[in-house]
Amino acid sequence: MMIDMHPALAGLIGAGLALTCCLFVYLVYRGREGWRQLEAQRQAEKASAELRDVLSTVASGALLVGPHDEILMVNEAGEALGLARGNRVGFPELLDRVRAVRSSGEQYRGPIVRAAHPGVEGLELAARVSPMVDDNVLVIADDESAQRRVDAVRRDFVANISHELKTPIGAVSVLAEAIEAASDDPESVQRFATRMQVEAARLAELVNQIIDLSRLQSSDPMLTRELVAVDEIVSEAIARSQERANKRHVNLILASTARVSVMGDRWQLVDAVSNLVQNAINYSDERARVAVSVIPTTVDGVPVVEIKVSDNGIGIRPEDQERIFERFYRVDYGRSRQSGGTGLGLSIVRHIAVAHGGSVRVWSRPGQGSTFTLQLPAHPGDQPDTEESSS
Repeated sequence: MMIDMHPALAGLIGAGLALTCCLFVYLVYRGREGWRQLEAQRQAEKASAELRDVLSTVASGALLVGPHDEILMVNEAGEALGLARGNRVGFPELLDRVRAVRSSGEQYRGPIVRAAHPGVEGLELAARVSPMVDDNVLVIADDESAQRRVDAVRRDFVANISHELKTPIGAVSVLAEAIEAASDDPESVQRFATRMQVEAARLAELVNQIIDLSRLQSSDPMLTRELVAVDEIVSEAIARSQERANKRHVNLILASTARVSVMGDRWQLVDAVSNLVQNAINYSDERARVAVSVIPTTVDGVPVVEIKVSDNGIGIRPEDQERIFERFYRVDYGRSRQSGGTGLGLSIVRHIAVAHGGSVRVWSRPGQGSTFTLQLPAHPGDQPDTEESSS
């Protein structure tokens, strides 16, 4: 005997069965997830305390991955490198390599690339991925990109040094041959000898600046630390540059100074200001004006002193302003060579500023001149008593 069922009731029963099935699937899914979490916890507990202690002290990034690609352990360096993301391997290329090593049972040594995406910088890691017991995989990785950049800078530096040294060395060699060939012509000998002295001086200046730059790039660039009066630094720098200013008929003046002191290496600071002043002289035409000013001020409530060197020379194009503090970069190569410039002066200024906790910046307009500002932390307690004077 068949019982007719109302369609609405049949629909309700069907919906109930469907809901029951969905609930059953959901509970199974949650159960599996809970089991996996418990399994991950069990596997994590199996990792020995000794291994954890070792990996936590390793300077390299370290990651221990479980048999289900779960994270059993990651140290601070590994987190910084992005080896892990939550309880999962941090990026696809690394996960693929972990799975390949687990499958093959063979260690991998080589690069692993973390692709760049919004908010994350691309990275190439030098990695060792090793199979462990119970299908665990150990990853040891290092970021060698910084070291590669340093190596590239060093290679460029050596190449530039080689190029820069060849010119004065070659000139001295040629001039020596010319003097020998003109031994019977006193006037020519005198002319060649004078030119040789110029090239020898250029060579000595280049070697000295290379030595200074190498020292400034060391871990402790300052040879001495003492309280130095800024007006004494500026006066010494102007005295060093006065002869060059006279030769080029440039009016070199001390526009303003102040009684303020800084903590640092006296001769490095004098070198920095001298380089700025001589650079201004070299890139100024005859009868131009170069002014030096000392201005005490504050930045975010912290006392600083700004040493400004201003000229009304040829100026610097905006695209060149971003590069003028690079080693061997010259705005006007011909003028720089003619004046004996090495292309290292502004780079040395920047390194000295950074070594003293300060900075250097430039304002310039082509045809209107330039102002370089060396900013240094002022010694607390100095009185900003400004004086007007000239030199």
